[in-house]
Amino acid sequence: MIKRKKTKVIRVGQVPIGGTHPIAVQSMTKTDTRDVKATVKQIQSLVLSGCEIIRIAVPDAEAAKTLGGIKQLVPIPVIADIHFDWRLALEALRQGVDGLRINPGNIGARWKVAEVVSAASDRAVPIRIGVNAGSLSKKLREKYGHPTPEALLESAEEHINILEGLGFRRIKVSLKASSVLTTVDAYRLFSRKFRYPLHVGISEAGPSFTGMVKSSVGIGILLAEGIGDTIRVSLSADPQEEVRVGYEILKSLGLREKGVNLISCPTCGRCEIDIRGLASKVENRLKDIHTPLTVAVMGCVVNGPGEAREADIGIAGGKGFGLLFKKGKVVKKLDEDKLLDALLKEIGE
Repeated sequence: MIKRKKTKVIRVGQVPIGGTHPIAVQSMTKTDTRDVKATVKQIQSLVLSGCEIIRIAVPDAEAAKTLGGIKQLVPIPVIADIHFDWRLALEALRQGVDGLRINPGNIGARWKVAEVVSAASDRAVPIRIGVNAGSLSKKLREKYGHPTPEALLESAEEHINILEGLGFRRIKVSLKASSVLTTVDAYRLFSRKFRYPLHVGISEAGPSFTGMVKSSVGIGILLAEGIGDTIRVSLSADPQEEVRVGYEILKSLGLREKGVNLISCPTCGRCEIDIRGLASKVENRLKDIHTPLTVAVMGCVVNGPGEAREADIGIAGGKGFGLLFKKGKVVKKLDEDKLLDALLKEIGE
């Protein structure tokens, strides 16, 4: 049983973050924010995959002015991702966003930060301090030589001090690097010192396959140590993949029960039916189901029946046929070409 570190509770829209609240899965749009139709369409597809919070890049004033229209058309909280220009943060707040992702140190003079903080306070909107190894200040780069965990921690402390100095404490923090070990150690250091909720991820993790591996290792280590209140799997891929991988990480650690837990054997010389094909088809058909359900797709007489019996619903194959299990009992014996339809029918029922 994983014991989570108890952090302060903030709210991003209707989603509570921190404390004992469920670890939220979020993603980021990959559309041009100024294209409202495309952005809303992508967010709606992410919602179907289970996304609970969405972050949107705000590169200029035109993009900032679209946020209100986007927010009205989507059912999940919207976070505006802003760099350098405090006026974009003010406009995003006027548009009704549920959260800001900024680095107070890179948006200019203290009075500019104070204006943003005042507007966020008036609307009870939280701010995420997003520390990234690729954008550390020149001072920290010179001090540490390269983005060390200690450099990331010091950057986070500097930004926190700015906000706390203005009386603002609706804070969430992330400390990301493309290096898994640097990221993990930075979060560990921060977690020992602060109680602010943490958004966890590996920055610029890479394309689908390598990104999934790095994110699963890094995020998984931290979550297993009780660190993390929201997660994002950053992939150079469809953002729906980010959400699905996020839930798989949480399910594998017993931290969320949302969606199907698919068990399938890796196949070997004992396998006498097309388990790879069956498992792939089952996974694709069930990817948007949010009900907690364990489904087994097994292919041999050694482990197959046992795993299928332990699942809510499962199939275990023999030579050209298979057994359909439900709640530990054999429902029927079927020819191989009928297994998929029979399994999906039982799941539907």
